[in-house]
Amino acid sequence: MERRKFLRSSCNACMYLAAGLILPGLSGCGPGTFPVMQAEISHGEVSVPLTAFDKSPLQLVRPKGWYYAIAVRKKDDQTYSALLLKCTHQDNPLTASRGGYSCNLHGSTFYPDGRVARGPAERTLKTYPVTIGQGQLTIQLKS
Repeated sequence: MERRKFLRSSCNACMYLAAGLILPGLSGCGPGTFPVMQAEISHGEVSVPLTAFDKSPLQLVRPKGWYYAIAVRKKDDQTYSALLLKCTHQDNPLTASRGGYSCNLHGSTFYPDGRVARGPAERTLKTYPVTIGQGQLTIQLKS
């Protein structure tokens, strides 16, 4: 009977250890930290209300019909950047965090400005020009 208890507790310890190692890497499988805003494309542009940045400096926007989201980040100098969340290694969707973006498939990570922090990706993320006017941030998708 003691042997059975020992084996059971050993197996449970292994399962907890494995779960602790695996679950952090599955962040893309669960609900994201940042909600994704659906947006209509009009004349090759997508608009985001500037008030959206009152709650968080990072907004994720998915143009209608697109597979990938665009990360729009309000920077400390009050300017904005827009990056396509498509890994430059093998075109997988990226997961956003306050510290940058990551690919859950092969482990590439990117800094908030889109530069590669860790490979296997070698190219920076695609950027889109943005303009501001009339309380809206406009992402110009044609570039």
